[in-house]
Amino acid sequence: MPDSPAPVTAEHNPLRHPDDKRLPRIAGPCSMVMFGVTGDLARTKLMPAIYDLANRGLLPPGFSLVGFARREWADQDFAKVVHDSVRAHARTEFREEVWRSLAEGFRFVPGAFDDPDAFDLLARTVRELDDRRGTGGNHAFYLSIPPAWFAPVCERLQASGLSDPRPGTWRRVVIEKPFGHDLESAQELNAIVEGVFPPDSVFRIDHYLGKETVQNLLALRFANQMFEPIWNSHYVDHVQITMAEDIGIGGRAGYYDEVGAARDVIQNHLLQLLALTAMEPPVAFTADAVRAEKEKVLASVRLPDDLDEATARGRYAEGWQGDVRVPGYLDEDGVDPGSTTETYAAVRLGVHTRRWAGVPFYLRAGKRLGKRVTEIAVVLKRAPHLPFTDTATEELGQNAVVIRVQPDEGVTMRFGSKVPGSQMEVRDVTMDFGYGASFTESSPEAYERLILDVLLGEPPLFPRHEEVELSWKILDPVIEHWARAGTPPPDYAAGTWGPDSAHELMARDGRTWRLP
Repeated sequence: MPDSPAPVTAEHNPLRHPDDKRLPRIAGPCSMVMFGVTGDLARTKLMPAIYDLANRGLLPPGFSLVGFARREWADQDFAKVVHDSVRAHARTEFREEVWRSLAEGFRFVPGAFDDPDAFDLLARTVRELDDRRGTGGNHAFYLSIPPAWFAPVCERLQASGLSDPRPGTWRRVVIEKPFGHDLESAQELNAIVEGVFPPDSVFRIDHYLGKETVQNLLALRFANQMFEPIWNSHYVDHVQITMAEDIGIGGRAGYYDEVGAARDVIQNHLLQLLALTAMEPPVAFTADAVRAEKEKVLASVRLPDDLDEATARGRYAEGWQGDVRVPGYLDEDGVDPGSTTETYAAVRLGVHTRRWAGVPFYLRAGKRLGKRVTEIAVVLKRAPHLPFTDTATEELGQNAVVIRVQPDEGVTMRFGSKVPGSQMEVRDVTMDFGYGASFTESSPEAYERLILDVLLGEPPLFPRHEEVELSWKILDPVIEHWARAGTPPPDYAAGTWGPDSAHELMARDGRTWRLP
């Protein structure tokens, strides 16, 4: 037998046991069946994350990984694909003894997603793992596949008996976004999936919720007395939630041209960040308690009456990304020349609760913008009285608490401070907390945390279908409003910060977008 992985100590293990911080959270006997193993997500994120979990000692000795795809591969061919993916993308060092132990549990099942014979072979493979690898009847099915196949694969899992656990065991399904194309399709998908798997066995992956900084938002708010007293409409002027990318669509034209920025990012990532920012303190950090507070927020979100003034969209044209000349969206390979898909979307929302009455939440997302950054900026009101001359504070802005989700995870606070010298001059300064500088232990990649939570059956970071449907109720009217306009989105030059209409949206409210 190969050597077992080295023990993981609390000093370098970021995924600790919730009750005893000296102990890691180790999954029990189980396997994962991965549909779509030839895709980019599986190769660059999922397979490396599984190896990193094994390398940290967080998977059981008999853990097994089954690949399912339309390829005529043997088990060893699949093992080579995983090996190459791990070598290229794993975040922990490659250790031969860990790899050999993990690879013993690799299996591959060839077949199409609607092939009954292939699913019968998969069922036999799973039973063999229970007998030979000690997976104990516990199996997670990861659907890293196009959304159109979610329902057919779930139905085939049910028909082959793979979705039905024996007493004392579990079967779980993991679904990647998007969860539907609109409210109606989301409801249809939820009905099919939850008709096969119980709601508590359905894990909808939003990888942003696995990021350490997103979870730190809850710690920032509820573990510190200094923030919660000002986290309301008495002190907060507005909130800006930004997800900016400096890349284009790459090779995703077939997917992206059907979706656009609003569906791709705002409906899931940004509305989840809004909910976590605006939620009331949960009674406990349990799945049901956290979800209940997020659902209250999403149910209270209202769109302004005039969507022309409260929304903006755009499409990147050719321009400069740094010192590289890049093409416009319509010139990307695979994009329909007559496309009206937006690559930038912004919206002003209101959260109609006692805490947030009158505070606008501005959400924006776009590609080919000035830099890559995701952040939540809570911008405070100006001091009611400044006992200084106007010239002493002419460069003074508004205080802000900025939670940086990526790429430099941390928190920045902006406040006024006196400039050194003989005169009273107050200017904005920042105080910065960065994860990399403050903690010696490494943060797990989002998919490490989420995959481990699936295997442990811990669902606090996964949205339920109620949250998904509430999010579509918010976004559907915006999408329908743009569709009725019948005009293409206005262009903005690549490397800039979006179309003029986005800046006008803020200017009408007497505000400006932050420049991260």
